[in-house]
Amino acid sequence: MSISSELHAIGRPLLEAQLAHPTVAGIGRGDLEEKVFRSWLEQDWLFLHDYVRVFARLAWQAPAAHLGDLVDLAHTTFHDELSLHRSLSAEFGADLDGAVKGPACQAYTTFLLESAATYAEGLAALYPCMWGYSTLGRILAENRPAEPRYRAWVDTYADPGFAALTGRIAEMIDEAAPDLSRAKERFAEGMRHELAFWDVP
Repeated sequence: MSISSELHAIGRPLLEAQLAHPTVAGIGRGDLEEKVFRSWLEQDWLFLHDYVRVFARLAWQAPAAHLGDLVDLAHTTFHDELSLHRSLSAEFGADLDGAVKGPACQAYTTFLLESAATYAEGLAALYPCMWGYSTLGRILAENRPAEPRYRAWVDTYADPGFAALTGRIAEMIDEAAPDLSRAKERFAEGMRHELAFWDVP
């Protein structure tokens, strides 16, 4: 079994917990309270800026074959995901410029930026966000919400292009061959941060 497959196996229970979380379930139904999504949107806006920094830090350490992959991921995050947040912010009345990190966001971004000091472990640490959102998007897209704003959110993460980027990270983890116990530790901690992030402030 590949390292990425082993990570999927240990991450599945925490992914199921995310699917059952009221915030995710509300997005999937299209009836999540606007104030909850607005708060999530503001926190994720701040998170994604640091996520781009994580990709940049890993790109500096990457083998030549994967420098472009990490640049592509940083570009997609900065332009595509943040563009979605900007468009949704107007519809939900989010204050992106005035947003302040809550405890979950601060803990998660600190963990990621520290993990990115080591290339292979940094990949394992950031993978829960890519893998989690890609999988959540695919599952929620099986019964898309009728509410157009939440449907746009689901469609973004269900996009095959996003799944392809996630697959590239999995390949990079396998090629980097991190210590399996350390990779599992970093991945599991990232998955716990992912779950905690849905408890918006």
